[in-house]
Amino acid sequence: MDDTTDVTDGVDEPGWDVDPDDEIAPAVEMAGAQLKAWREGAGKRVVEFGLLIGYSEDLIRKIERGARIPRPEYLDKADSALNAEGRISAMKKVMAEARYPKKVRELAKMEAQSVELALYNNHNIHGLLQTEEYARALFEMRRPAYSPDDVARMVAARMGRRSVFERLPAPELCFIQEEATLRRPIGGRMVLRRQLERLLEVGQLRNVEIQVMPTDREDHAGMEGLIEVLKFGDGTAVGRCEGEFNGRPVSDRKQLRIIELRYGIIRGQALTPRESLAFIEQLLGET
Repeated sequence: MDDTTDVTDGVDEPGWDVDPDDEIAPAVEMAGAQLKAWREGAGKRVVEFGLLIGYSEDLIRKIERGARIPRPEYLDKADSALNAEGRISAMKKVMAEARYPKKVRELAKMEAQSVELALYNNHNIHGLLQTEEYARALFEMRRPAYSPDDVARMVAARMGRRSVFERLPAPELCFIQEEATLRRPIGGRMVLRRQLERLLEVGQLRNVEIQVMPTDREDHAGMEGLIEVLKFGDGTAVGRCEGEFNGRPVSDRKQLRIIELRYGIIRGQALTPRESLAFIEQLLGET
């Protein structure tokens, strides 16, 4: 859903509101103050500025007082209208982080700092591996339903996390996926095809291993659900397992050993990375 609207209709457009208690709120307030200073410095009243860039007066006031996160297209239009020569558009990087929900922001920060990620998913394809259309289909099928704006915000956040594949030095990433997650046509057959193609593409990276847990395995150490282990350069780690420690993140060494032991057993029970890529190619041919 777009923030733009008929500036004469008086409707308060849906958008990315800021929680005053969120740690990112001061950055959004500062961006709003800078935008206001740019507008006033150019001698533009709010109504005049709104007509110039195609946004309502109410939305502009909310952004300038730090109650609403400006979207990238808003910043680009403001930059052009105020002849800022890229200085307003430069705010997009900080605002991109601000628009992510706090929980996602914290997770993305840990992923960005990790040197090794070990991940097991049994309900759907892991978020870091998802295509944009697959992620959107997942969020849109949620009940109670998310608003279109919430869906857009969460999809953008998920896609932003994929920058972990571009980091240098590259972290080691190991994904274990249940066979069922590769067969379920989330979003339709073509969405699934493109998702499988994405898995094959990522699986060719030297720092990435994707393993498939076949449905016909008689022994399976991951029946209690999702597992995540993130390790950092200073030797610390954090892990989470749905069936252990109430699913909460843990960093205690004894608790981490239990999660890592379970993950290691699952890796041994799953197909090897080479077998897994061949299996995914076979699924792609059948889809």
